[in-house]
Amino acid sequence: MRSIWNGSISFGLVSIPVKLMNATENHSISFRQIHLADGGRIRYRKVCELDEEEVPAAETVKAFEDADGTVIPVTDEDLASLPLPTAKTIEIEGFVPAAAIDPLQLDSAYYLSANGVPAAKPYALLREALRRSGKVAVAKYALRGRERLGMLRVVDDVIAMHGLLWPDEIRAPEGVAPESGVKVRDAELDLADALMNTLGDTDMDTLHDDYREAVEELVAAKAAGEPVAEEESGKPEGKVIDLMAALESSVRAAKESKGDAGDGEDADVHPIEGRRPRSGGSRSAAAPKRTARKGGGTRAAQETAPKRAPAKKAPAKKAPAKKAAAEEGKPARKTAAKKATGKKTAAKKTAAKKTAAKKTSQGTRKRTSA
Repeated sequence: MRSIWNGSISFGLVSIPVKLMNATENHSISFRQIHLADGGRIRYRKVCELDEEEVPAAETVKAFEDADGTVIPVTDEDLASLPLPTAKTIEIEGFVPAAAIDPLQLDSAYYLSANGVPAAKPYALLREALRRSGKVAVAKYALRGRERLGMLRVVDDVIAMHGLLWPDEIRAPEGVAPESGVKVRDAELDLADALMNTLGDTDMDTLHDDYREAVEELVAAKAAGEPVAEEESGKPEGKVIDLMAALESSVRAAKESKGDAGDGEDADVHPIEGRRPRSGGSRSAAAPKRTARKGGGTRAAQETAPKRAPAKKAPAKKAPAKKAAAEEGKPARKTAAKKATGKKTAAKKTAAKKTAAKKTSQGTRKRTSA
């Protein structure tokens, strides 16, 4: 990385020579302005208003315009002569918790590198002191012709510095908040919490500039002479009709995108008429009955459909059926036995009568012959 500033960090009586390097880079695509008719470049030239002639950079100087319109020239020599103690020094003013720095103040970010071997030991000392304290250093420094405010913190094994806006450069949010009287219900907060939990954390390393990629594809297509396809955005307009409905839809959409679709509606369990429901039976066994009722149709069809599904339960119900049959069979067997016994008794009586009749007949015949 190329350094943009050389100086030192003033840590009490300790001076740490450092080099300042940009910690960020701009990946935005740069465009130039051209004349559409012939493709000629459009350039901006510095022209004097009085003589309408182009002025070279060497003859251009800064100036301050007073409230009454008076223009006061200020040269680079004038600025260099000012007593600026932070011209080549990052002067540490103190140490504060990181939470004490308002993110609105954050500006550009830089890396500070030890400038030379002798600077390695005091550099490491300041780095470890910042790391152990859990605080950040607030410092003043001068860059590009003006004094600035900075914050020093540890990033991995490097001291990073963030440029800060001065406190009086932060505007108060007057007239920005919604009008008073807006109330948020607990149910809406619960849905908002559910949406936040469903979306979960964000991996910052996976985020990228989709617009820049689309511009690159557009330029490549036009350079190759290919037609540019227009894609319609599928995102809804930023118009909320029903806040609760929008939150519920957002939660469902977030669950589907995370692959965590919610469970379906639980089926109602209805016992089959004429049979006792099994204890601990699954809820899915009753689902066909519920589906048949939803589908409509005649009552006979509805009663027929559910009886087919529980047919699988028939083996489990055999024992009660046998028991019932056995219990029903006992009286039947007793009756049959009684009937058989009665028949045998009647037969014996009939045989006895016939025997007695024969004996009587024989006795009569003997008497007659005598």
